Amino acid sequence: MTQNTMEADKEKMILDATCGSKMMWFDKNHPDVVYTDKRKGRFEAYGNITVVDPDIQANFTNLPFADESFYLVVFDPPHSKWLGPNTILGQKYGQLFSNWEIEIKAGFDECMRVLKQHGTLIFKWNDKDIKLSKLIKVIGATPLFGHPSGKHGKTIWMTFMKTNKTI
Repeated sequence: MTQNTMEADKEKMILDATCGSKMMWFDKNHPDVVYTDKRKGRFEAYGNITVVDPDIQANFTNLPFADESFYLVVFDPPHSKWLGPNTILGQKYGQLFSNWEIEIKAGFDECMRVLKQHGTLIFKWNDKDIKLSKLIKVIGATPLFGHPSGKHGKTIWMTFMKTNKTI
């Protein structure tokens, strides 16, 4: 373990690697979850306030946890090319970077690194700007199963299991 690596709290079995404002969580302070995000702060756009308050501030491409620390990892990275930093959605979800292929692949690999063997990765993606087929090629892994959701069915929830075949 390097100096920058933390032991995951043994009571915390779940990692949200990109928690943002924790919008998907029913319990935004679930006792089994470590919430991480590279951002921290209170953001305002057009009268709407977004609070990003992770337990640990960290980039999803370099998580400060030992290998195989969590049973479940949630990965909901930014996925829109066109959100500016001062838009409501840009503040809620973050911004996709120009080198998104490198960042998303590194984030997927990092989530798999901290996931225990036979653990589950839930990956949420919206394919409005970048199609799911392109994302699958970039990460180099096929989900076990998934489900489209949202008004137009563009948000895809995918499930991966860490096995020797996915790492």
